[in-house]
Amino acid sequence: MNELFWALLLLINFGAILFIYRLFGKTGLYAWTPIAVIIANIQVLKTIELFGVVATLGNIVYATSFLATDILSENHGKKEARKAVAIGFFSLIVMTVLMNVALQFTPHSSDFAHESLSTLFSIMPRIALASLTAYLISQFHDIRAYHFWKQKFPATRYIWLRNNASTMISQLLDSLVFSFIAFWGLFPLDVFLEILITTYLLKWLVAALDTPLIYLAKRMHSQGQIPE
Repeated sequence: MNELFWALLLLINFGAILFIYRLFGKTGLYAWTPIAVIIANIQVLKTIELFGVVATLGNIVYATSFLATDILSENHGKKEARKAVAIGFFSLIVMTVLMNVALQFTPHSSDFAHESLSTLFSIMPRIALASLTAYLISQFHDIRAYHFWKQKFPATRYIWLRNNASTMISQLLDSLVFSFIAFWGLFPLDVFLEILITTYLLKWLVAALDTPLIYLAKRMHSQGQIPE
């Protein structure tokens, strides 16, 4: 059933990002970026078997942060895409600090959530460090690469080229940096390598599948359906 739930999660993420863009324009994508980054850093703590190999969750929703910046790059420019990256970066820092301060409170005898929260968020500084480092490196590469390919191939029909040529390299950088900082030493080597490979391949798959969404977002923007 994991594969079916993965497909369902993919559809929910794609539908949500298009919906929020249609309702709120680029402001919606600014809002989606911290949603994606924070949820991805919680979901990544869950290890599952997917398509016969070990994988972590969070790959889909994290990959949609690249989709958000690519839509911003395509329709609104490099400056707006960089603003979304900065918002995502700030939101992850704040979430990590606030949750770790919250863990320092002594729970009441009636409390039932502290141990579960501690399990999730006590490792968050390491996950956050890995995510922040990988996020900045990969996202700024993605924005630069997207505009490089857009200058080389500016026609709308080449959106598939600039989307995939930028995102798939960026996702490789992201997967390498994140996996080594977050998971090196936590898993046996064979499991670590499986997680590293599947993390990239799943993000690569999401990047390929989200290409029609950028065409749709471009069309919606060109037809004046997106609020400014």
